[in-house]
Amino acid sequence: MSAYRDRPSMRDAPLSGLEIWLAGTPTELDAAIRALTAAGRIAWQGPRRPMTGPDAGRARMYVRLSVAPTRRTNRPARPDTNEGATVLTFPDRRQHAS
Repeated sequence: MSAYRDRPSMRDAPLSGLEIWLAGTPTELDAAIRALTAAGRIAWQGPRRPMTGPDAGRARMYVRLSVAPTRRTNRPARPDTNEGATVLTFPDRRQHAS
């Protein structure tokens, strides 16, 4: 009997999206999934696999995220005045050069 090997197949759907391995506590993984969901669409979320040894209490999981690349069209407006800003004065180097 031969060992199972995962090899690409012409029948496989092409992979797309951002591939991410996450590792952390269950609370950290929950927070990461919420943040990633806000950034795009979770295309695949693998099972959480408990870690052992010094990493006991943590888990790892694989996530594939579909994100739409966007391009910023308008830059944020910059204020035209210094209203409310503190202006710091710096000594002029030429006064001290001798």
